[in-house]
Amino acid sequence: MTKNAIDPYAALRFKEFNIFLVVRFAMVFAWSMQFIVIEWQVYTLTKDPLSLGIIGLMEVIPAVGMALFAGHVVDQKEKRNLLIKCILAFSVVSLGLFFISDPELETQLDSRTILYTIYFLVFLGGLVRAFIGPTVFSLIALIVPKKIYPNAATWSSSTWQVASVMGPALAGFSIGWIGVHWSMCLIFGFSLVALIFLLRISRKPILNPKIGEPVIQSLKDGLQFVFSSKAIFGALTLDMIAVLFGGAVALLPIYAQDILHVGSEGFGVLRAAPAVGAALTMLGSTRFPLHKNAGSKLLWAVFAFGVCIIVFGVSTSFWLSVAALFLSGAVDGVSMIIRQTILQLKTPDNMRGRVASVNSIFVGSSNELGAFESGLAAKLLGTVTAVVFGGVMTILTTGTTAIVSPSFRRLDLSKDIAEHEKD
Repeated sequence: MTKNAIDPYAALRFKEFNIFLVVRFAMVFAWSMQFIVIEWQVYTLTKDPLSLGIIGLMEVIPAVGMALFAGHVVDQKEKRNLLIKCILAFSVVSLGLFFISDPELETQLDSRTILYTIYFLVFLGGLVRAFIGPTVFSLIALIVPKKIYPNAATWSSSTWQVASVMGPALAGFSIGWIGVHWSMCLIFGFSLVALIFLLRISRKPILNPKIGEPVIQSLKDGLQFVFSSKAIFGALTLDMIAVLFGGAVALLPIYAQDILHVGSEGFGVLRAAPAVGAALTMLGSTRFPLHKNAGSKLLWAVFAFGVCIIVFGVSTSFWLSVAALFLSGAVDGVSMIIRQTILQLKTPDNMRGRVASVNSIFVGSSNELGAFESGLAAKLLGTVTAVVFGGVMTILTTGTTAIVSPSFRRLDLSKDIAEHEKD
């Protein structure tokens, strides 16, 4: 093996990649914190589990609706400047949430007006998110050489998870310390930090040889590539269905307030537990790569995720619930690393934006669809039954995939990595 193949810090030896990680951390921290604060505010206003599902629906509609077009735009545009525009747009949404959460407005506006305004701002955030995902995915490939894509993908995903730990945890505490209004101000501040650091990354070349290609043809080529790649399509489909039915985290405000009775601080701990588990898994994977027998490992990870969701659903003990969520995050970290490695290794440079957009439809948006499914199921079946149902469906999906797709079960990425090391 080459030095880079066994060097856990290979990607960190590139200055711009370290700057990129700061940008990614600040943005994910702000976004995850914002989502938690919104969940708390909305459930406090409505006391209706379906309202939590609507939050996810308001974000997923524009994210899915614009995803393919966003991928086309990303492949046609310079990535650094496009990401700057995305962060500026996110900052505008954060400012709007800061103003609408002002306690003085609650005495001047009825709760329905405030609620609908929050939904509208979440909708705008979904539009922004449609562009952020593929832009970030494409930018990584322009900062580091191909031979260390797997290592860079692991560090990027680890940064995402660490930010996902700290964002929700701080959100839970900040709600109790400074309230929803000033928590939103803090979120805006982190978006500015991301913007400042992003300016230190140089503009990157556009590697797409088909600049000016008609939109319809561009989108058609992207979809054909994804559906013709068994590894990419299999990984995305499996993770989409698992996340869709395993979206128990959307119901955490109900567990925190009505089942476990642990308040906003406990809510922050519960919300951060999966990300803690995932972050530890990802940091460990920098030394112990997961590319060998990747298909089998991914199937077992999703199966274990379903089991953890069931345990969480039936638990009435706070610490057992935390442990179940922690383990669900740990195995989900395995799934995320393998999926990102598959995407980075098997996607051509000129199609990264479109492939990442399809990924956002399959996986990223399934988080919000999962939130809506969980909220609706909780409304119809009850909270505990809804969570257990989601875990069972995740397990059944994994078993079905293992049976009907033996080629995916035998997927091994060692050869792909060896080929990139020769470049």
